[in-house]
Amino acid sequence: MFCFCGLKAHFLCFLALVFGTSGHENGPEVVTVVVSEGSDAFLPCSVSTSLVQELFDWRKDQNKQDVFMYENYSHYNNGLIGQHDQFKGRVSHFQQQLQFGNASIVIRNTTISDGGNYTCHFPNLEPEQIFSIKLVVRYSLKDRRRENARAAPKPIVWLVKDTEDQVQLHCVVPGAFPKPEVLWKESNGDIVPAEPQVLYRGDHYYITLLITVTATNTGLFHCVATQEEIGHVIDAEIRVPDKQFKSSYGDGVLAGLFCAGFVTGASVVLVLCVLYVRKNYIKKVSAPKTNGSCNGESSQPLQPL
Repeated sequence: MFCFCGLKAHFLCFLALVFGTSGHENGPEVVTVVVSEGSDAFLPCSVSTSLVQELFDWRKDQNKQDVFMYENYSHYNNGLIGQHDQFKGRVSHFQQQLQFGNASIVIRNTTISDGGNYTCHFPNLEPEQIFSIKLVVRYSLKDRRRENARAAPKPIVWLVKDTEDQVQLHCVVPGAFPKPEVLWKESNGDIVPAEPQVLYRGDHYYITLLITVTATNTGLFHCVATQEEIGHVIDAEIRVPDKQFKSSYGDGVLAGLFCAGFVTGASVVLVLCVLYVRKNYIKKVSAPKTNGSCNGESSQPLQPL
């Protein structure tokens, strides 16, 4: 029996256990509880009699770890000793439900190491009863480079111009094991299809992923490397600006505009120079000739010969 549940589904899991399973020492049905790392795990266990003055004992992995014990109002959270360090301060029961036979517990903030096989044991009941519960803790994907030496490094990304209207985005994930899944994604999370190039050398994978981006598809892109087996994910981002596609023809346009502007400016200057010279020439030609001077009025009177 599977029970995918967090705290909000405790009641449903409890009902599923009461009406759908039974446990005994000669072959208990195993209830499987699946949770995500970091969430709370509800492990169901119940009998048909009041447990207020009874004894029940939770253990993990064939009695190797004491998880939780209750005996006649005493338990690990109010003075009873013997609980394994891994579970101290993280396990609670339902005191108000003991009268109804509910011996279920909650393990707070689960870790991967919490996963395993648990038993809920009632040694003083007639007959003695044992329930088996399997807890599966799934990895939550996150950057685990600080805690796991096998975690893939941050992808290396760069941009290479291909043609006037498209560029290539390169992503390389060097030396990773286990083999990561490498994907290019747009900023909205959409996957950009691409076929990875995989090289296996020295027990590590070297993966290269190339995509082509056109002028109609600019913005932020992410290269994402995921290792599901160890719950590791890491990404690198690169932005493709609009101007990347304008540069090829934009340089020519700018050069053309510069030349055109230069020619136009030179023409204007030339015209102004011509007009200036012409104006001065006309003034000189039209000036009155007096006292025999060909250059306009003379400042000195004529002297007799």
